[in-house]
Amino acid sequence: MPEPTTPNALAHTAAPTIVVVGHGMVGQRFLEALADRGLTPAAGAARVVVLCEEPRPAYDRVRLTSYFDGRSPEDLSLVERDFMERHGFELYVGDPARGVDRAGRTVTARSGAVFPYDTLVLATGSYPFVPPVPGKDARGCFVYRTIEDLLAIEEYAKGAATGAVVGGGLLGLEAAGALKGLGLSTHVVEFAPRLMPVQVDEGGGAALLRTIEDMGLAVHTGVGTQEVLAGADGAVTGMALSDGSSLAVDLVVFSAGVRPRDQLARECGLAVGERGGIVVDEECRTSDPAVFAIGECALAADGRVYGLVAPGYEMALAAAEVIAGGRSAFTGADLSTKLKLLGVDVASFGDAHGAAEGSLDVVYSDARSGVYKKLVIGRDGTLLGGVLVGDADQYGTLRPMTGTVLPVAPEQLVLPAGAGGPVALGPSALPDEAVICSCHNVTKGAICEHTTLPEVKKCTKAGTGCGSCLKVIGQLMPPPEDAGLCGCFPYSRSELYEIVRTLEVTSFASLLDSHGREEARGGDGCEVCKPTVGSVIASLAPTVGASGYVLDGEQAALQDTNDHFLANLQRNGSYSIVPRIPGGEITPEKLIVIGEVARDFGLYTKITGGQRIDLFGARVDQLPQIWTRLVDAGFESGHAYGKSLRTVKSCVGQTWCRYGVQDSVRMAIDLELRYRGLRSPHKLKSAVSGCARECAEARGKDFGIIATAQGWNLYVGGNGGATPRHADLLAQDLSDAELVRLIDRFLMFYIRTADRLERTSAWLERIDGGLEHVRDVVVHDSLGLCEELERMMTDHVAGYRDEWAETINDPERLRRFVTFVNAPDAPDPSVKFVPERDQIKPDLELLAGPVLAVRTLEGTAS
Repeated sequence: MPEPTTPNALAHTAAPTIVVVGHGMVGQRFLEALADRGLTPAAGAARVVVLCEEPRPAYDRVRLTSYFDGRSPEDLSLVERDFMERHGFELYVGDPARGVDRAGRTVTARSGAVFPYDTLVLATGSYPFVPPVPGKDARGCFVYRTIEDLLAIEEYAKGAATGAVVGGGLLGLEAAGALKGLGLSTHVVEFAPRLMPVQVDEGGGAALLRTIEDMGLAVHTGVGTQEVLAGADGAVTGMALSDGSSLAVDLVVFSAGVRPRDQLARECGLAVGERGGIVVDEECRTSDPAVFAIGECALAADGRVYGLVAPGYEMALAAAEVIAGGRSAFTGADLSTKLKLLGVDVASFGDAHGAAEGSLDVVYSDARSGVYKKLVIGRDGTLLGGVLVGDADQYGTLRPMTGTVLPVAPEQLVLPAGAGGPVALGPSALPDEAVICSCHNVTKGAICEHTTLPEVKKCTKAGTGCGSCLKVIGQLMPPPEDAGLCGCFPYSRSELYEIVRTLEVTSFASLLDSHGREEARGGDGCEVCKPTVGSVIASLAPTVGASGYVLDGEQAALQDTNDHFLANLQRNGSYSIVPRIPGGEITPEKLIVIGEVARDFGLYTKITGGQRIDLFGARVDQLPQIWTRLVDAGFESGHAYGKSLRTVKSCVGQTWCRYGVQDSVRMAIDLELRYRGLRSPHKLKSAVSGCARECAEARGKDFGIIATAQGWNLYVGGNGGATPRHADLLAQDLSDAELVRLIDRFLMFYIRTADRLERTSAWLERIDGGLEHVRDVVVHDSLGLCEELERMMTDHVAGYRDEWAETINDPERLRRFVTFVNAPDAPDPSVKFVPERDQIKPDLELLAGPVLAVRTLEGTAS
């Protein structure tokens, strides 16, 4: 940690010092704005000191609840790995400001360090409001604001059965979803007569209530918390409500709103509002011209304290511009919001409650499906605002149109298909000045200057906030000039999949001749399309009537090197063999067989991270002999060589572990045996954990399962390797049958729509609509595909054959497993080994070849 500069030292420092108190989302955005303007220590323009109260740098508080969906605190970080070092910012984590001396222009941190400033920026945020009810400090009472709060709730919930959330607003419903996800029976207590009273009207609140109650949550509106009851040990035992009723609960989360953190400003004499908030002008200056306040701690010039991140970002940009010597102003912000609460889309924008004089409501309500839509229209047809519950797909287009006359009748925008709507009012109808990303105030025109989503995110930050604008941004991106798989096919992999499936194509040659590019027809294809089409035909083999054996006929010529010999090629030309060990469970007798095979064939043995045993060093001519020994002992191919299911890891589960709540080993074995041999665009990995302690690391898998007291939670799209990604929660508290059915659908939908060599993690981030679209398709059957997806998986399971056994039982197929066609019994002389640690390793000197002496020409300098 760098030493703080003393006030005297500052007099000898040419560059001014900016001290930022608070490093939340708004504080980090302010630092980024300084960097964009070159006002950084690295540029020699200023010294910048940041005092952070929490033990970690800024993280995405908007997505805080995603921690319970598998995101780690590191995943939520908003700070690039080298951001602070690159710009020279001094960040002090866990060391908040404790006092400000405005006369001496210094800030004193909790550690005792004193920092001088020329400019002070207060970004202290807000604190959770806890109603002053008796028992609010009992053991088992929490707030829902920081990662530390979530960690504490998660730990305490392990010994709880029932929880209650005080507050039915945005954060309260997220907290309720988190408690439900932790396996607790959950109550929501809201003093207002409806849920989310600030964002939605009575009709929207009613639709939201019905949907949430259908999920098993108990909602109590129009009542307040009178007292939190505690037992003799000081732990929560219940709640007394204002209507005279009581709830038996073990855990209470207060989420009844927030208050601006203005204590530091009060203590140093800055002006604060009557109801809180540091008073600032349009430049975000406080009553002291050397002090700025931004974000939730500030009482803006329009008299509001803004609790959303987008206004905070705008304030950060305004303050940074003014401090850099420019001109900017924050006069107010859009309070529109869109989010998914407990799986329910909820959005409001503009004058959602129809407060404008003479406004009219256009309403569509379907209580059966939980959909409620209301548009508020002015007398002249201007769109003033709206509320969307259950179906908020049009939010991204409607919100930017607020304040304009709609190009179509408003009722056409709320009615469902078949009833006069909906009209496809896409983003092309928006003017260039329409704000698409309200979090970062990015217009359509700015977005359209770029051609890809990653470029948009990097250059404009659009789509990096709440994420509600991503769908519209995707629609604004130009389509690629040629989305073809390669020079042989003008179609993408998913399009070729549909062609093969629909027309029941069973050979590469016929597909190329009928659907290849004109110049490629009649040819042999290329190294891109051959294995891709081979994989597609293999995955559809039971459906289209093709052979399921990948080395039959033409299929053999399509395979990659590993598939070509049903084993993994290693660096010295030898192969490795991985027998399947479902769920990692193995008998002593089978362990002995593996040991004997390794000994007899002189193989190197290694236990893999997937709970299997890898045998290295086999020559190609030895493969059938080794397989025969293994198959006779009850083993089969582990498909370590193929783009298919590899393993389903497991912990020991409730059978042995005192923390386990379900039989994870049995489930892992069942899943591995069900999906073995399933060919896909890329390899598939899975794991099953028997409790929330997650010993099997299921959240790092393509599909991972974690046991709960009520059943199983299903996570999808995880990945380890070079670009790790935690899996997202797809569904929770599933029965065995529900779990298998959803995995069937998910895998077949992925295989159907993914690109070549695209892992589920990349696919989930690329596919239009992302996780929510996949959930709609797989869980809610929005495309009507689920019956077909399930049938195709059933065909796969019924048609599975072990490739090793199929090979060793067919003399014709065995003919390919030779090193030299003209000398089938001769071993490869280049495959040699040397001893190491009582095993073998490739002879690297042999691989490198002889060392040649280098001589210089006579008469030349050496």
